[in-house]
Amino acid sequence: MSAISLRGARLSYSDRVLWDGLDLDVEPGEFLAVLGPNGSGKTSLMRVLLGLQQLSSGSVEVAGGNHAIGYIPQQRALEQSMTLRGRDLVGLGLDGYRWGLGVRNRRERRVRVDEAIAAVGATRYADAPLGLLSGGEQQRLRVAQALVGDPRVMLCDEPLLSLDLANQRVVSELIDKRRREADTAVLFVTHELNPVLPLVDRVLYLVGGRFRVGKPDEVMNSATLSELYRTPVEVVRVRDQILVVGAGACEEQTHHLTAEAAS
Repeated sequence: MSAISLRGARLSYSDRVLWDGLDLDVEPGEFLAVLGPNGSGKTSLMRVLLGLQQLSSGSVEVAGGNHAIGYIPQQRALEQSMTLRGRDLVGLGLDGYRWGLGVRNRRERRVRVDEAIAAVGATRYADAPLGLLSGGEQQRLRVAQALVGDPRVMLCDEPLLSLDLANQRVVSELIDKRRREADTAVLFVTHELNPVLPLVDRVLYLVGGRFRVGKPDEVMNSATLSELYRTPVEVVRVRDQILVVGAGACEEQTHHLTAEAAS
């Protein structure tokens, strides 16, 4: 059975269509990267899968329902005055969200939180206030928060945002390790494909109400992206990285991928 299944899915706001006719099956253990410019409906797709947004038409199913989802939000810097401890943040993955498991036994809860923290290598600073931790340390704890409920599906919404290349690699590898060891399906929203390119099985590319789904080479090529953007787009590979070069609608994608390849 698919971990995620969408059939004839349409999401629109008044006359603006984000996507329509989306048929998508994500299998257990599959790593799917979700790409596209701002406003193309990537985060809205996350909200649909979390049950926070209704489809305009069509159907969506998540194996195990909301309780089977681990969610990693966008990386945002926290105020230094934030006193919530790392382990408290991780614990919210069990009982702080509407899709959490609500573990009542204190000992079981503590063991599961400790195991999730250890799995991401964050034990050393788990009791420190979040506001005093680096961006990379905070994001490791967010990964632990997503893992603590033993999810069948992980939804990752720009988890590499604002991280340096070293921490991008660490966070990506932690997520990949989970899906390989536990057969967890991963939907990974990102503007920066290159850090996860070796891990990706398929790509869902959203732009202007249109979409393509396929293996990276099937989607990330000049012909496909030119058709999606309806303007000439050039895709080239440099040292095993993808550069997307185009005008107008592709400007943001070009900025992220070119900057990464140059570093």
